[in-house]
Amino acid sequence: MNTKPLVSAIIIFLNGEKFIEEAIESVFAQTYDNWELLLVDDGSTDNSTEIAKQYAQKYPEKVRYLEHEGHQNRGMSATRNLGISNAKGEYIAFLDADDIWLPQKLEKQLETFRLQPEAALVCGPTQWWFSWTGKPQDTVLDSMREVAPQSDTLYAPPTLLTLLLQNEARTPATCGVLIRRSLFESTGGFEESFRGMYEDQAFFAKVYLKAKVFVTCECWDRYRQHRNNCSSVSEQVGQYHPSQLNPAQVIFLNWLSDYLSAQEIQDKEVWNALNNALWPYHHPLLYYLLKPQKLIMRVARWILPFSVRHWLWTRYKTIGNPTSS
Repeated sequence: MNTKPLVSAIIIFLNGEKFIEEAIESVFAQTYDNWELLLVDDGSTDNSTEIAKQYAQKYPEKVRYLEHEGHQNRGMSATRNLGISNAKGEYIAFLDADDIWLPQKLEKQLETFRLQPEAALVCGPTQWWFSWTGKPQDTVLDSMREVAPQSDTLYAPPTLLTLLLQNEARTPATCGVLIRRSLFESTGGFEESFRGMYEDQAFFAKVYLKAKVFVTCECWDRYRQHRNNCSSVSEQVGQYHPSQLNPAQVIFLNWLSDYLSAQEIQDKEVWNALNNALWPYHHPLLYYLLKPQKLIMRVARWILPFSVRHWLWTRYKTIGNPTSS
């Protein structure tokens, strides 16, 4: 009998034939061997369905194929939840069909859980992976995307949510997290009203309100950058922009406001940070007049210590955002 904890790896996919085999093979390449793989189909119409079924047939003790009733397309959140509801593992990890894990991901993150028993979720920086193309000009674009101001740190709730709303932290890549199964029972899983953009932020917002999160300094995953990933497609159709006001963000922020109210969250810092994030949507003209100052603050985030950045942020939001007082 295997006494090591079982990890349920969940790969959701929609028409992912180009990269899904590479994602699956990165799970098989793990140095930690007690895992199961759930391949969850969100209504694919290309060859990725057949690829997934072939893996499930070839490795029935390790791999399962799942789909929505009638092979429906129900969006990323519902598809992740389908995987979670069928998972048998004590821990759950995600991998999208166009991303990959590095070989020691599960081994290292499980070791972190052993050392940090209070943590319900472990995450770290993710490599934004441009060099997968093999083109020399793309190699220099590879970069590391940090999650929080300080690594190797256990964050108590709701610190990371406040930092996220203040743009002092980033949402971890879903391929970069390992999560205790019990956390899904307390948070209710992913919000199925979010079919694509901000489905991850909605989930992590709920996590940050309830659970301790350990952020490591080690990267064990690669997030492939290409024109057909979710954020790129959303940007192309005008639903999202990383540095401008956009429909996807305001939908998330309004949802979060309703969620905080429903959960009777009273934390003043979280509410102030949320109101500050919503302020540009309520006052777009004034926001664009103040935008040059915001650009200065964005540059400062990369060159100034956290304590100095925090002081500047409090001064800016007092001057530029009357709702923060």
